[in-house]
Amino acid sequence: MMNEQQGIKPYVIGLDLGGTNSVFGIVDARGDIKATTAIKTGGFTLAEDYVNAAVEALQPIIEQVGGIEKIKAMGIGAPNGNYYNGTIEFAPNLPWAHDDIVPLAKMFSERLGGIPVALTNDANAAALGEMVYGVARGMKNFIVITLGTGVGSGIVVNGQLLYGHDGFAGELGHVTMVRGEEGRLCGCGRTGCLETYCSATGVARTAREMLSKTDRPSILREINPDDITSLDVSIAASKGDAMAQEIYAFTGKMLGEACADFTAFSSPEAFIFFGGMVKAGDLIMNPIKQAYDAHVMNIFRGKAQFLVSGLDGASAAVLGASAIGWEIQ
Repeated sequence: MMNEQQGIKPYVIGLDLGGTNSVFGIVDARGDIKATTAIKTGGFTLAEDYVNAAVEALQPIIEQVGGIEKIKAMGIGAPNGNYYNGTIEFAPNLPWAHDDIVPLAKMFSERLGGIPVALTNDANAAALGEMVYGVARGMKNFIVITLGTGVGSGIVVNGQLLYGHDGFAGELGHVTMVRGEEGRLCGCGRTGCLETYCSATGVARTAREMLSKTDRPSILREINPDDITSLDVSIAASKGDAMAQEIYAFTGKMLGEACADFTAFSSPEAFIFFGGMVKAGDLIMNPIKQAYDAHVMNIFRGKAQFLVSGLDGASAAVLGASAIGWEIQ
């Protein structure tokens, strides 16, 4: 009996590599996450140092499920991840991949006993997670928008993830919303990107701008401006703080206008929002829907659903990343 079991590899590793945190999960074929661990993504100047820290954190949970011989493969969802090449390329929010092409899939494979490793954009991984385990089950046309350190998007058309000819299709966070000198500088080197306004960091930036331009009272004035986060804005807004609610109205309006433009491209049956910012609930979702209805072409009006991910925390991205691992032959 033991000999029959030796060849079975019942698990894959899924890695949700975000701009702030890297969350690892060991997942079985049913989508049950058996063990998790996490490290901070930043704080490393070299990709080798990041991989070393990641592998060190992984060792205990790999042993927990019976060792590396039980792991079939690893799937990674990462910003600026290229599915075709297994690389992270010029990722604006990653100090160790900002100015370079990092062969991350190959690096992890070499450090983890040669197991196959595949990599895709982090938002694509979240879209896969939603399609297999979440609110997009049964859908063939939808867009997942991730609102985190940046703004990412996973676009599914006719049941397939959209990769484009080079592996980089689906960077909706970098459509230009404000043109000219007034546009905010983005980590990608351009100005006015959606990400600079509608990410968690963009919301904090809007808060600082509003606080500096007016003397209006706000709970947010009790916080050092440099320390304000989108969570602080959400908490203040939920307490009825007028300025905080205005910040979310501004953010949601821009997101809704952007979604109206995205619809003209792929006519999705749903937009699915994922990330900590959506915990603000109606404060962010209502302005999105109102702006969408005001700006979308008539032929599309009333057709798209606006949904919030039902998967907990990083589960969508971790499960989506693991789904890539199962697909490796």
